[in-house]
Amino acid sequence: MSLPATYLQMISTVSEAGELRMELVEKPMPTPTSDQVIIRVEATPINPSDHGVMFGWTDMSGCASNGAGKDTVLSAPVSKMGMGVMKARIGQGLPVGNEGAGTVVAAGDSGAAQALMGKTVAALSGQMYAQYACLPAASCLPIMDGNTAKDGASSFVNPLTALSFVENMRMEDHTAIVHTAAASNLGQMLNKICQADGVELVNIVRRQEQVDILKGLGAKYIVNSSSDSFMADLTDAIHATGATLAFDATGGGQLGSDILAAMEAAAARTPGAYSIYGSIKHKQVYLYGALDTNPTTLSRGYGMAWGVGGWLMPNFLAKAGPDVGNRLRMRVAKELTTTFASHYTDEISLSEALNADTVKRYNAKTTGEKFLICPQIDV
Repeated sequence: MSLPATYLQMISTVSEAGELRMELVEKPMPTPTSDQVIIRVEATPINPSDHGVMFGWTDMSGCASNGAGKDTVLSAPVSKMGMGVMKARIGQGLPVGNEGAGTVVAAGDSGAAQALMGKTVAALSGQMYAQYACLPAASCLPIMDGNTAKDGASSFVNPLTALSFVENMRMEDHTAIVHTAAASNLGQMLNKICQADGVELVNIVRRQEQVDILKGLGAKYIVNSSSDSFMADLTDAIHATGATLAFDATGGGQLGSDILAAMEAAAARTPGAYSIYGSIKHKQVYLYGALDTNPTTLSRGYGMAWGVGGWLMPNFLAKAGPDVGNRLRMRVAKELTTTFASHYTDEISLSEALNADTVKRYNAKTTGEKFLICPQIDV
């Protein structure tokens, strides 16, 4: 098929004047090199991880949009603190969109690229909020026959993160996991994985309706952080599972410290020699999200065998090696419409994704709401 001479791509820019600007920019259609393919992007999700590039440290409650169709522009004021944090990106037009899926419509002359010609593939990239994307063939995951681009749009970020949590657990000699924001799309996938793999999982949520969601999935340990008995319930669940590893999506505030304190309290229930340095078993909390942008507070009431660190899926997979990465990708492909199925409440065009009212909805990160951009919808 003949390709258009240009295509639209979403770009996010922070200006020297302290304004975030997001718009659709017309780009020339590239010619793929030997090992590249061009994907006609048909479906790409809006994940919380995308917001970092889209909005950065901008308070989107003050955002506004003007124009229509492909000329829609979203803007928002950036605070002095936000400008300081985002200093390195000022003036740069950044493409956005971590992952997505579509049809390969052009390919370089290498065997790997040609093998994907005409196939529906998913891809991990930073430029999927666009009508087309030119990517290395090696970064593409072929979608199995019978599955669509919408089925495969969320094949990487949440599925590989959830699988990597369990892989990380095994690599660091832990036996169970604590997970926060556990009713999220990712959290629901993690529950299915843990149940299938026989891994005990403690789910932390903040509302009763989220408890109900996880109960419906068969989750065994669910703790509501808004309950007066939260710490007691969390300690009970950690004692029952033996969990000494946690993945925290909130990032800021006291929650990570609370988890470490509950792990220490659970360990103290097991008879053993007393030590002023606390329990011997290492307790680890990884911060992988920033739903809470407040400073991370550590109360230091959990001995000396503990750690808190940042965690990012691509970094973990790079450390784990290509064999692990390929094994996890193949599991995603096989279980795409079961374990790793994503359900979308809204399907929108590229221009609709720049509408201020729509932005405020998906930026709220409401449990049960997930937005899918369909770039081939007329802008």
